[in-house]
Amino acid sequence: MKAWRTPLTEENVKARLLEKGLQPTLQRVLLCQYLLGEAEHPSAEDVYSWTQVYHPSISLATVYNTLGMMVDSGLLKEYKLSHTDKVIYDNNLEDHYHFLDEESGLLYDIPVSEISLTGPSQESFQIDRTDVLFKGKYRPNNNNNKGEKK
Repeated sequence: MKAWRTPLTEENVKARLLEKGLQPTLQRVLLCQYLLGEAEHPSAEDVYSWTQVYHPSISLATVYNTLGMMVDSGLLKEYKLSHTDKVIYDNNLEDHYHFLDEESGLLYDIPVSEISLTGPSQESFQIDRTDVLFKGKYRPNNNNNKGEKK
């Protein structure tokens, strides 16, 4: 979780959508404000639950369509994690790994700089993307941020 996470203004969201060649409709702006500024690793169902509280006129189809559009345009990453059947969406576009606290269900972002991994020989494999999920028990210290339950 990013410590600096703050809600995005309507103008910020509209500019990001236009930058990606997307029309900033009211529903897209509302969903993007949540997804890019507040949400951490939500599933489509989590996003829809949020809409039912804050914007009940937004349909489940609109949620799925907007999530797909945001992934296709590079505003979100889509992950299918092995600990759940759900697909989650990540607004952290920097390279990073994930840690799942198996007791609480919280999912934490781990910066690449904190982990040392060696992959297979690049002579034999072309690696386009690395997705790593660590599982275990979270032991907090003063430098760690909270995760988000998934």
